[in-house]
Amino acid sequence: MNWDERAERAIERYRSGETRDLDQRQLTQLANAAWAAGLGLLMAGRPGPATEWLGRAAARYRESWDAGAPPGSWGRPIAAIKALLLAGDDATGAAQWTLDAGAAVSDSPIGRYAATLALLVLDRDAEARVLAETLADRDDFPRDVAEALLTIAGLDRVAYEVALEDVLDSFERREDFLEDVPVADTVLVLQTLAARRDLAVELAASDLLP
Repeated sequence: MNWDERAERAIERYRSGETRDLDQRQLTQLANAAWAAGLGLLMAGRPGPATEWLGRAAARYRESWDAGAPPGSWGRPIAAIKALLLAGDDATGAAQWTLDAGAAVSDSPIGRYAATLALLVLDRDAEARVLAETLADRDDFPRDVAEALLTIAGLDRVAYEVALEDVLDSFERREDFLEDVPVADTVLVLQTLAARRDLAVELAASDLLP
């Protein structure tokens, strides 16, 4: 797979989108294109440009939220946190924005997922564990992801390895990916959070592909 070509196509989509009216929907589309560019560059082994585009994606997701995103658009703070984590940038601002927006008290599993990520970014692991437990008990949220978050918050290395393998297995069965970039991005984010707690599992780049 030629990741450089995929990244270039995403950059072209981004540049084209900049010429349109930048309402909240168009800002989200720009953010998605920047995310695809950054992830493609990351997979191509070009961390410098990847960091730039992932940071741009995070900024656009925040702009789209501020431009009047519908209530419950938790995918945008989630995407911003994920982009900053993968970029190696400080995600604490995005994490605090997520919590200030009320994600932790949301009835939506996606909102609680956003809050759990935010709490882990802020090293509030005990609170993250409580929320992850509520996600693990739901039928409308991937249990494998909830279990992985729970094991990270609980600093359980053995259980984390098992949970991460389950998340990888679920990605192998997927057919749809954001911006058609077939990478287990959730695994990369989990690994980033796990690495901060000395829990990360050794993976090859091929492990991240379906």
